[in-house]
Amino acid sequence: MGSLSEGKNESGCEKIFMSNVVVTRKKSVFRGGVWRSLDVKMGVWILTVHLLALFAPFTFTWGAFWTAFFGYLLCFMLGITITFHRNLAHHSFKLSKWLEYTFAYFGVQAGQRDPIYWVSIHRYHHQYTESDKDPHSPINGFWFSHMGWLFDSNLIIENYQARNNVEDLKSQAFYRFIKRTYVWHILGFAAIVYALGGFTYLVWVMGVRLVWCYHITFLVNSACHIWGNRSWNTRDLSKNNWWVAIVTFGEGWHNNHHAFEFSAKFGLEWWQLDIGWCVIRFLEALGLATNVKLPTETHKVKKSLASTD
Repeated sequence: MGSLSEGKNESGCEKIFMSNVVVTRKKSVFRGGVWRSLDVKMGVWILTVHLLALFAPFTFTWGAFWTAFFGYLLCFMLGITITFHRNLAHHSFKLSKWLEYTFAYFGVQAGQRDPIYWVSIHRYHHQYTESDKDPHSPINGFWFSHMGWLFDSNLIIENYQARNNVEDLKSQAFYRFIKRTYVWHILGFAAIVYALGGFTYLVWVMGVRLVWCYHITFLVNSACHIWGNRSWNTRDLSKNNWWVAIVTFGEGWHNNHHAFEFSAKFGLEWWQLDIGWCVIRFLEALGLATNVKLPTETHKVKKSLASTD
């Protein structure tokens, strides 16, 4: 990608390439950062799946490709965006527990930590957006917001070690069990993939699928706070980004989401494709999703860019 900085502004701070976002507190996990054992483990894991994905051109089969693609649909669409994000983090709708737990388990296999951790970090992101307590703001630099924050457990421990914002999940035995045994679910699934499909399927299902899911998730944290358009007065850097929305099943309509965190629908305009919302709407039609929340016209007027305090 090259440098994402285009020089300094009048205050001497760097400006991210092709944007008006100024890096006011540049952070680097490689220069001056203190790595804990957790950061090292995370680094080894991320490096491993990326190295595994490099074998993709040499192991391609249509069977492996479609298996990885199907896993992307289950783990990212049903697991991350629909369940971890819209259901668990924001209570945008309700599912029967058996379906919630099933979809949440798909999310576990996206390799983005257990639901308690994921939801806690995301709620803190909304609570402290673009402040020094935001875990992944681009004001700390593009690469830090994209994935560098993953290797800075000091930031997490210093700012919100207690994780007292997920008591709703901590009260459920299923999520406590997943938190205690998380690693074994990932490694167990990898062992099953290898046993059934060999190295080829390991590369595509555990390498390509996870690397793809990681970086499209990271783009919501980074690109959607840097490049795109703003429709609502959210007083943060969140943007609506159409190309991120396409690969993330609607997550790229990020300014919409920050304006109406409770909304199950991110694509608020008819032309804003939101596959995640289409799935939720389908589940609602079947009676499987209830209490589906949407912004009212009053909500929209209050958040309009033309509105004043």
